[in-house]
Amino acid sequence: MTSLHESGTPSRPASAGLSALLRRATQVLADAGVPTPDVDAELLAAHLWGISRGQLLAAALRGDAAPGDTAAFDALIARRASREPLQHLTGTAPFRHLELRVGPGVFVPRPETEMVAQLAIDALRAVPDAAPVAVDLGTGSGALALAMATEVPYARVHAAENAVDAFVWAKENFAAVAPHAVLAFVDLADAFPELDGTVSVLVSNPPYVPDAATPRDPEVRNWDPPSALYGGEDGLDVVRVLSGVGLRLLRPGGTLVIEHGEWQGAPIRALLDADGWRATATHRDLTVRDRATTAIRP
Repeated sequence: MTSLHESGTPSRPASAGLSALLRRATQVLADAGVPTPDVDAELLAAHLWGISRGQLLAAALRGDAAPGDTAAFDALIARRASREPLQHLTGTAPFRHLELRVGPGVFVPRPETEMVAQLAIDALRAVPDAAPVAVDLGTGSGALALAMATEVPYARVHAAENAVDAFVWAKENFAAVAPHAVLAFVDLADAFPELDGTVSVLVSNPPYVPDAATPRDPEVRNWDPPSALYGGEDGLDVVRVLSGVGLRLLRPGGTLVIEHGEWQGAPIRALLDADGWRATATHRDLTVRDRATTAIRP
């Protein structure tokens, strides 16, 4: 069995120490520009060998040998060094208390979207109904909808997705996490006419990258589906649609929550104000960047 080695140098036996294996893998990822090379190496090893990260680190501290196939580990590290997303390699993405299935064809949920979910959940919990209705438009993996469905279990949650690959992942996540929630394969512009005027919370993480912009991270640029990223010349084409759909779906006093880029808060507030929304406000994420804008249906 062999593992990571420089070209022209001898390969390493499978009994090599786990600590040394992780150090070398971390260096490979660091050299490739991976932002958290040590964490990624540890998560990939734990995933491959079916143990927790804590168990892995304890074994490394004891000086144990690698618990399994080091060649397979090397292959995973090489793929991550090429900037294939970590979540594609493990097949899962953490989101709040959830572990969602993800892979090629679906937008990988990001930590910053967790505060967008919190805004929607707080608004939903504040509704004085026994079974308030919530909608997630362009659900992708289902992250926002499933956070609402599990953290506000008495709510009636509906979600829409119209990209085939993303819908397949969402369907798997809904079945595993919240089979009582409703998932529909439909364009967000036409979603759920039967709910017109009854929805208490509408949330969306739409495509909002301007068409001419290039995402900085290779994991986003090369792997996330373009339909989940790009939103027209100014990035706000889908936001304009959401404004109209929100006025149709939400009941008076209902809350709209839209995720967006850090420089888009002001133009989105202006857009919503022009459409007649009330109390528009932009909220920052934990990195103190504008991340979401909320508004109230008149």
